[in-house]
Amino acid sequence: MTVNTKQRTSQEEFLDDFSLEGDELRDALDKIAAINQWLGGNQVTLDGMKTLLGNRTTQQPMSIVDIGCGNGDMCRAVVNFGRERGIPITVLGIDANEYTINHARTLSAAYPTVTYAVMNVFDHDFARLEYDIALCTLTLHHFTDEQILVLMRLLSQQAKRGVVINDLHRSALAYRLFQLVCFVFRLNKLSREDGLISILRGFKKQDLETFSRQLQLTSYQINWRWAFRYQWIIRNLCV
Repeated sequence: MTVNTKQRTSQEEFLDDFSLEGDELRDALDKIAAINQWLGGNQVTLDGMKTLLGNRTTQQPMSIVDIGCGNGDMCRAVVNFGRERGIPITVLGIDANEYTINHARTLSAAYPTVTYAVMNVFDHDFARLEYDIALCTLTLHHFTDEQILVLMRLLSQQAKRGVVINDLHRSALAYRLFQLVCFVFRLNKLSREDGLISILRGFKKQDLETFSRQLQLTSYQINWRWAFRYQWIIRNLCV
């Protein structure tokens, strides 16, 4: 059967239900994190941070907000990244699902500089947050084009240093390869079906270029990275 990737699908995922909880959700969150790490997905985000930090050698503390933090895997990776470079980093992980946030807190008990909050990114509480860098790993595709413009406008204004987006390339080949991943990792129904929908909700480079023009961004770069990811880095020129 032919996979149509011309336009982003509007089909919703199980994870879009913020009341979802239980063993199946916890297993899905952990499997997503494990596969992302195995495929080098975390490194795409961390490399984006390196780009924003440049040759920074001072030990001035950095504040990071991680949107759609899942089980907190990326939050912990960011703190480890800071430890390796002698940079004190505090991370706030944001998710709209309370069960997800509680699971992330449990897994991050050994990371005192990581905190979590149940928050909707379109609420006033989120708009008032201040941070140096905003990260969004495998989360942006959950939003409609209109919501993406609202969120990205806010992030590009609030992030003192910049924004790193790491999300899926909408591709028929990626779709077929993920079907193989489902078989190899024996993913449960939630992970399997959501993963395939995620790819169809992902992006092509021209989508991100269009967003950038609509947002009137002056300093950004879009890079294709393995495994079928786009890395969208927005630099704040005021720092």
